[in-house]
Amino acid sequence: MPRAASSRRSAWEIVAAYRRPLSRGLRLGSFLGAVFALLLVGTGQLRSLATVHWSETLYVAAVAAALIGTMARRVRRAALGASHGVRDDLELGSILIGSAYLVVELFGATVFPVVYLLMAFLVAFLPRRSGVALLGVAVLFDAAQSFSPPGTSLPLQFASHVGFLALFAALYHAVLSAQVARGRANEQAAVDRRIREMEERAHDYRLVASGVQASCEGEEERERWMLASVREIEGAVGAAIEVAEITLKTHTCAAFVLTSDDKALKLHDCRSASEQLQREAFSSGEGALGGVLKRRAPIRLCGKLKGITWYERDPGVQSVLAVPIVEGAGSGAVRGVLVADRMEATPFTDEDERVLCVVAGEVLRAIEVERVLSYIKRTRDEKERLFRAIEELNRAAKTAEAVGVAIEGARGLARLDFAALTLVEEENGRRRHKVARVAGVVSGRALEGETFTDNTGLVANVVRYGVPLPGRDVRQVEREVVFDEGTQLKGLHSLKIVPLRAGERILGTLVAGARRHDAFDDDEVRTLEVLAMQAAQSILRANLFEQTERMATTDGLTGLLNHRTFQSRAEEAMLLASRYKKKLSLILTDIDHFKSVNDTYGHPTGDQVLKGVSRILRKTARDTDLVARYGGEEFCVLMPETDLAGAKVIAERIRKEIEAATFDTELGPLKVTISLGVATFPDACSAKQELIDKADQCLYFAKHHGRNRSVTVPEMEAGPRRAATGA
Repeated sequence: MPRAASSRRSAWEIVAAYRRPLSRGLRLGSFLGAVFALLLVGTGQLRSLATVHWSETLYVAAVAAALIGTMARRVRRAALGASHGVRDDLELGSILIGSAYLVVELFGATVFPVVYLLMAFLVAFLPRRSGVALLGVAVLFDAAQSFSPPGTSLPLQFASHVGFLALFAALYHAVLSAQVARGRANEQAAVDRRIREMEERAHDYRLVASGVQASCEGEEERERWMLASVREIEGAVGAAIEVAEITLKTHTCAAFVLTSDDKALKLHDCRSASEQLQREAFSSGEGALGGVLKRRAPIRLCGKLKGITWYERDPGVQSVLAVPIVEGAGSGAVRGVLVADRMEATPFTDEDERVLCVVAGEVLRAIEVERVLSYIKRTRDEKERLFRAIEELNRAAKTAEAVGVAIEGARGLARLDFAALTLVEEENGRRRHKVARVAGVVSGRALEGETFTDNTGLVANVVRYGVPLPGRDVRQVEREVVFDEGTQLKGLHSLKIVPLRAGERILGTLVAGARRHDAFDDDEVRTLEVLAMQAAQSILRANLFEQTERMATTDGLTGLLNHRTFQSRAEEAMLLASRYKKKLSLILTDIDHFKSVNDTYGHPTGDQVLKGVSRILRKTARDTDLVARYGGEEFCVLMPETDLAGAKVIAERIRKEIEAATFDTELGPLKVTISLGVATFPDACSAKQELIDKADQCLYFAKHHGRNRSVTVPEMEAGPRRAATGA
């Protein structure tokens, strides 16, 4: 025994050691088999069995061995769970096609349809790339057959074969694809139908309020939650009904649940010997079951009965016991009816009624447990979304970010079809409202970015009084003035506008709209109020941050970049120009005789002149240029990707604009001029400070040689005469 075990182990070890070479050998064998088949077909030696010699027989045997080896290798890989690539498909398909053409060679053209069937089979079970490649292999074999032996030519036969091969492959692939697509569509339709049924039952059980989105985050999780809840209820109700059936010995014991609108009863579960039970919803106000719902009390009937509405056709029921399914021990809302009947005229007893009432209580308890769990889950998920929105609002550093987070948070919390956020601004003592962000289009014009004055609309009134509006549900939203008279919100049936309150200050409003009726209950309004309050705090904080940043980077008098910010931006611009070998020009300006303006007209007038010059500089400069107040009455313009000639043109344009401007003062009209120095990198310098120094030298040169002129570095170096003509 030990020797045999040792022998077996050594055999397995040998197989394992040579597994990779064997695999490579099988691959080579399949390739050689396909080549042998192509040679046999091409030489035409197998056109008759009588002419087959031992060499052809040997080739055929080699092809057969290669086919068997390839099939065995594929089966072994499938058993191990290994995937097949295009190369594996080509190995198997090529040897199969070669074998099929050998069969045609041996038995004549009458069996050629075998090739068509094989092609259809390969296209059906292999990927598209592999199928196309194997179609090419089949065309190659057919060419070898049609044009062999050398000297013969059958182009018509070859063309017809190729056409039929392609047609078989394309048609079979199309039919198979259509079948697969139809199967997937039917499967998806069945899934959708099941989900709709589960949704209807979830609404009937009040697990999901009518028209309200489930609380789960994501559609898949929502469906899983809903299916699990409905299955739990169905299982518990089915077990309770089965107990009632066995105990009361009924013909039918069924639970009918009111639909979400309370207008119809629908079969939920039953144990019945009849196939005539109503499967579709039927009126809840008719027959014996309608009487149970109206009286909210059990009934017992026996004899020749009428009003048997829970059957499509009365099977001859003679005894009925029905009890209502009522919440709150009989004082709450009616949710359905539990009915038991018998074919015999055997009346139900008081004990039977007590049993069925207990079963009805168990049915209601099963529904209530899942309803409570769903409420807890919905509340938890709503809180998680609210906390997540608040967290994102606290992280928002820009006003635009805070506005966007508020809009998306509101849509996620209340499933809005329309949401907008407005901000209010004070302009000359009057309020002006701006629509900062809009999600959803229910107006005839684009609202985002629009402004409107204070009016009698809902948005303006919310800002004015600081309370959510409207106070009641709006039946015709399009008739309400929400923003202004020219804007109508169409298609909405529910609307709520809440203020953005930060302390005692109202920053704007959050407008929420939905196409559903009665979409906003007290809890949702309170949630929107909390979100709006957090959004207001975030917007106020972002405004203060932006204001602080603006104060730190701009000059308070002119609104231009200040000296510190200019130095930082100039350093960045110089690095970019140096890296990408671009030009960078700087204009440095100074108002001529500005001290005399202050001495003669006063400093307020001097400030007015500074503001006017800064406006002209900002208007004349391009969007890509940096305009800054360098200090006192000095200004600078940094121009990326601008050569000396272009900078000179802009400098002259600025000089002429300021020369033509007139400033009105208490002492009469005032006109000023400026002098400008222009330098360009890398023509006149190699570093930022050197660029500033060169421009400053040109400015100094301009002021000492006549003022009201622009001077470039080459003009300064050429002397006063050249500078004078340059102006």
